[in-house]
Amino acid sequence: MIKILMVCGAGLGSSFAMEMAVESVVKEIGLDASLDHTDISSASGVQADIVIAANNFEDQVKRYGMNSHLIFLNNLIDKKEIKEKLVPVLEENNYI
Repeated sequence: MIKILMVCGAGLGSSFAMEMAVESVVKEIGLDASLDHTDISSASGVQADIVIAANNFEDQVKRYGMNSHLIFLNNLIDKKEIKEKLVPVLEENNYI
């Protein structure tokens, strides 16, 4: 099962809202995935196949050198944007 981790500054509001939006997209495309959310400083200690965060956290996420596919969003709850960025990553890595 693929693991997708949503990351924000405090690991509470933004990442949880993002997780709910990603969950909706995952259900729509019929993907069996484990979803979780956390704060930026804890993210490097969590093993995930895909990490999703806001564009403003791109430098910080990349600095942690996470061995995951990284997706950065302009709008954390925009299901259209999530789908447009998530599906190609899933297809490229044979998750779907």
